[in-house]
Amino acid sequence: MAGVRGRPRTKGGNYQGFFIDEKGRKKYFTGTASKRETLQIARKLEDDARQVRLGYREPRQTHFKHRDRPFTETVGEYLQWGRCQGGHKGRPWSQPHAARKESDLKLWGETLELKVLGDLDALQPRVEATIRELAARGRAGKSIGNTVEAITSFCNWCVIRGYLSENPLAKLGKIDTTPQSTYRALNIDETRRLLNELPDFLKPTYILAMLSGLRANELRSLTRSHLDTVNNGLRLEPAWTKNREPGFQPLPAKFVKQLATFADSGIVPGLYEQFARTLTRPTDPLVFVNTHPARELDGYLKTAGIPKSTPEGKIAFHALRTSFVTLTYEAGATHKEAQELARHKTPGLTANTYARTRNERLVGIAEKIGETVLRAEIGAPAVHQTQIGVTPDAHKCLPQQALMANEIQWRRGDSNPRPEMFQDKHLRA
Repeated sequence: MAGVRGRPRTKGGNYQGFFIDEKGRKKYFTGTASKRETLQIARKLEDDARQVRLGYREPRQTHFKHRDRPFTETVGEYLQWGRCQGGHKGRPWSQPHAARKESDLKLWGETLELKVLGDLDALQPRVEATIRELAARGRAGKSIGNTVEAITSFCNWCVIRGYLSENPLAKLGKIDTTPQSTYRALNIDETRRLLNELPDFLKPTYILAMLSGLRANELRSLTRSHLDTVNNGLRLEPAWTKNREPGFQPLPAKFVKQLATFADSGIVPGLYEQFARTLTRPTDPLVFVNTHPARELDGYLKTAGIPKSTPEGKIAFHALRTSFVTLTYEAGATHKEAQELARHKTPGLTANTYARTRNERLVGIAEKIGETVLRAEIGAPAVHQTQIGVTPDAHKCLPQQALMANEIQWRRGDSNPRPEMFQDKHLRA
């Protein structure tokens, strides 16, 4: 039922009207300073919606006026929105995420020749053809999924703002993002050999990655002010953490002192100027993270004689996070404690995706179980016989002796005889 609110929302302002739209939902709008005029508008809007609902007229297609809107201009607006409030809980996108979005949307615009928003019509077949082409080139499923997500989320954003009537990729099939290979955790010997091959200016970076589980972009965002030498840890900011949550990452006190000394030496800014000038870095970086840490790690693995790939998985820079989670469990952490240290939403992600088991530990556990079981098997008969006060040679008479004792107890009228006595034929007689 169309109507008008009793008073203007602001003193001397306009009235707010409401009506029932074609989908049966109550909608509000801002009318004029006249209550009568606002009511007339509300009744007109409700009558139009009723005719649409009954099929007498076509619904209004407000998106038609945006068909000639330039694609690049709309993408620019989308990126500005994301850098302002497009992230988790209304926070801005992280800089790497915004850069990937911009790069992927530029690639889609060039590949599909998208000039205006009207070119997004019948987009799904063209996107599916591009997916097949990328898969034929050997691109991983997760990489393809991230690229497709950029254009899909852009279309959703356009629908919400009325630039599109519906998402042309709403019925796009799922992409298999199963990893082609998994990461493995470095063992103690491999960790020692790797650290021996690293130059002094990179050792704090790799040690910090294995002691905190921070990702490359998170390590690159750390400044000297994030290091807490009082509480021995790192203060994490939601602006650059993956989960967009503030936090505190505890570290060993000994390493915190070493890290503070390294940061105070002032060599890290010079490293960025020398090796990674194109990277955007903090004003007072804590550690140095190169442009391509995974490629850099491959060289040190080769020098240290550590195989990059084994049947257990491969080693990359992100595998240092796998090593951290695995060491966390091996140190005796519970699921909840490991989840908190890894900054995951669920303990299942921590245990099933990142944690690894080591064969030598499994063998050791199996040996301990074997010792317990085999010791009990050898000593069980003698222990049982000693407890009931019978010599080992008389164990064959135990069932008959027990039966006779039950019979005597029953005939004397003792309470609670053993129930087995009622199952014997000569007792029932």
